[in-house]
Amino acid sequence: MDDHTDQSRKPRADAVRNRERVLEAAKLVFNAGGSEASLEAVAKRAGVGIGTLYRHFPTREDLFEAVYRREVEQLSELAEQLKNAKDPVDALRRWLRSGVEFVATKKGMVAALALAVQSGSELQTFSFERLTKAIGSLLDRAAAAGAMRADISPEDLLRAFFGMCYMHDQPGWQSSVLRMLDVFVDGLRVQPAGKIKTRAASSAKPAAKRKR
Repeated sequence: MDDHTDQSRKPRADAVRNRERVLEAAKLVFNAGGSEASLEAVAKRAGVGIGTLYRHFPTREDLFEAVYRREVEQLSELAEQLKNAKDPVDALRRWLRSGVEFVATKKGMVAALALAVQSGSELQTFSFERLTKAIGSLLDRAAAAGAMRADISPEDLLRAFFGMCYMHDQPGWQSSVLRMLDVFVDGLRVQPAGKIKTRAASSAKPAAKRKR
């Protein structure tokens, strides 16, 4: 009985590992090669046969959707992990920076994902709800700590984030977006009045010297 149970469990464990390897490989291949990247390249990178890939994902669209859902789930899990970070603004910044990688993968799958979304709104609803909840929890914590302005909603922040990502299509766009994100997040900080006065005073000193 025990031997039979062990034998029946091993294929399932192997299947789970193979599926995860395929999803991770697909993320890397699609990120680098776009929507035309071959499934054979994914299978090779995952170290599995093409038949194994097709058993898990019968079509290219099935694989794209699974990668997309996995990325959304990982961003949701990251938000949970960052909720206890010491600096709530830094936690939000780290989440947004991880979101850039998500968008990079999504850009490589945009054609197939468009077909998946057209076939039904469930995928779109799933991603919007998860991402809004994730970024909202981090935004609320930063605002409650008095470290970030409270008049921006999770939806506003997501729109601004995706806007920055999709403005850039040239190679190396991620680096530009990461720099913009730093400026954007810093702009949402609640600045202590003392720091503002210090800047004003320091900028006035050179003028005073010139009068002399």
